[in-house]
Amino acid sequence: MSYCDLDGIKLFYEVRGNVNSKNTILFLNGVMASTKSWYGLSKIFEGLGFKVVLHDFKGQLKSDKPEGEYTFHDHARETMRLLEHLNIEKAHLIGTSYGGEVGMKFAALYPESTLSLSIIDSVSETDSIMVYLIDNWISAAESGDGEKFFNVLVPSLYSTDFIEKNREFLKERAKATKNISPEYFTGQVSLYQTFKNDVYMTDILKSIKSPTLVICGEEDVLKRPSFSKLLHENIQNSEYVLLPGCGHVAIFKKPNELNSLLLGFILKTMAKETTNLISIMN
Repeated sequence: MSYCDLDGIKLFYEVRGNVNSKNTILFLNGVMASTKSWYGLSKIFEGLGFKVVLHDFKGQLKSDKPEGEYTFHDHARETMRLLEHLNIEKAHLIGTSYGGEVGMKFAALYPESTLSLSIIDSVSETDSIMVYLIDNWISAAESGDGEKFFNVLVPSLYSTDFIEKNREFLKERAKATKNISPEYFTGQVSLYQTFKNDVYMTDILKSIKSPTLVICGEEDVLKRPSFSKLLHENIQNSEYVLLPGCGHVAIFKKPNELNSLLLGFILKTMAKETTNLISIMN
């Protein structure tokens, strides 16, 4: 396993695909996820010769979990330092939920390093419903009961249709979560508090200049489509796609659709860059 040491905090990371490629895809995790959650979506980019970089933010599964709240500025800066550690100057960013929010902060702080930005089920601010749901997550994580924790999260993450059709699967997932380590919950609480208290970034959206794709599940009850529309309306060079019949975890519910959207968007961005370069040279 590979770790990058940032002032005493170790971040777990993976480099997959063509490690010598100059075309890099940087995937940014949802809050409860780890690098493994991207394997299904990263495979197509790996097969096409891209370099793929995955990592756990501090507080997540395989990275260090320092006590206290963090900031999205922290996450963005640490992500930039990871790229520098890997000698990567620029990357296409793909983030879901918490990872999309880190991606927006990164794109605003490091525009020269952001070739494109794809945001899945993310927000730039909260409302009372979202805060209420996150407070329930915090209470469930602080209980240390993995099964209870999973069951509290289910209605926020999955669409009604998915829950109705996959009750047994979800019961098994809940049982499998029962014995998660206390350290995992410690990190989760820090991340949830960070989201609740630091996610506001609507005021910086207009500073994001990279080509941006905003995607949201139509039935996302946690980070509802109205929040994605807000992103699209404020990020000047952006496109907006709504995924029908999909809740918050689009990367698991709609992987085929996301593969088409993400790959098409990134290849289009790369083609435009090549066209612009040829125009300059001529």
